Amino acid sequence: MKQNIIVVAGLLASTTSAYAAGLDRSGQDIGVLFETGNHLEFSAATISPTVDGRNRDGFGPFSGISISDVADTFQLYSFGLKYELNDQLSFAVVVDQPYGSDVIYPGDPTTTLLGGTGATVDSFGITALARYKFNENFSVYGGVKYQEISANVTLGGQAFGGLNGYEGDFDSDGGFGYVLGAAYEIPDIALRVALTYQSKVKHNLRTTETINGVPVSLIPGLGLSETSNTSVDTPENISLSFQSGVAKDTLVFGNIRYSNYDQTVVRPAAFTTLAGGNALTDLENAFDIELGIGRRFNEKWSGSLAVGLTTRGDDDFVSPLDPRNGSQYISLGAKYDVNDRVAVSGGIRYTKLGDAIASPGGNPVADFNNNSAVSFGLSIGIKL
Repeated sequence: MKQNIIVVAGLLASTTSAYAAGLDRSGQDIGVLFETGNHLEFSAATISPTVDGRNRDGFGPFSGISISDVADTFQLYSFGLKYELNDQLSFAVVVDQPYGSDVIYPGDPTTTLLGGTGATVDSFGITALARYKFNENFSVYGGVKYQEISANVTLGGQAFGGLNGYEGDFDSDGGFGYVLGAAYEIPDIALRVALTYQSKVKHNLRTTETINGVPVSLIPGLGLSETSNTSVDTPENISLSFQSGVAKDTLVFGNIRYSNYDQTVVRPAAFTTLAGGNALTDLENAFDIELGIGRRFNEKWSGSLAVGLTTRGDDDFVSPLDPRNGSQYISLGAKYDVNDRVAVSGGIRYTKLGDAIASPGGNPVADFNNNSAVSFGLSIGIKL
């Protein structure tokens, strides 16, 4: 059983991988580097979350009020290209949207606990990679990645007290990082084990902060300028992936990935001053784990089934900007070989988002339970 017969097993991961740890959306997948021959692929996905909550008791007229449709539907796009220079040396380029957020709480900030709170994070990434094969079993790879990131955060509602009406606008900034990895393979049984490290990327975001539309530079007693620079590091991560044939035209695959969000701390000048030194973010380190099986049914069709999870934090208290605590999912994928050069793959994933308590400043105000997301992905692969 050759590796190129069964590689469909991992395809749905690259098209439906949103709602991983923290702000991660693409999983920063570099699987195109292991495709056979010269290869081009395009992927697109749409993710539709259902995130509703309810104010906790003890907040007077706000108690028990429902909170609906906190998270917006969003789309993801990616591109990958691999070129083999010779039997030992190959190159790849991956373009994706590594991080993101689309959260907005409905309601008037003056008459609700969290109305008007929201976060939008946009990103763009391009990774250039090279792989050197010592022989058919051992290889090493690495490269450089460039990322751009921008964000807008608003804090609204009575739960934020004096910070009700805060807005931070973070202009786009680019930064560089690197990727290192090694792989062991036995092609005859489609075995591959790969260990990949992706470094953090440092950004300095030009930041404009206001309170109820008033620039912080005009607020007496703060002594702040109209704009400042906020230093933010996107998280480093390390992943171990594997696949292996277990029977004719059948293989198992899996991945475990650890993301270090201790480094991702956002401290804009005015917010940090007004919040007594606290950070705007509250993201915890986490593991993403996946296990699945792939099967080729005939010369045209292959399929895969996978389950996975993102580990939960130390407790259920989370930032209202990301009202979930871990997740579990199941996904189905299928691949159709149009001809010897072109293949179309699709996937669907159902994600159960972990129950959480929205707790601005550590004060628990709203429960978010029984939420979920449905993802659909499509990928087109072309042998060049």
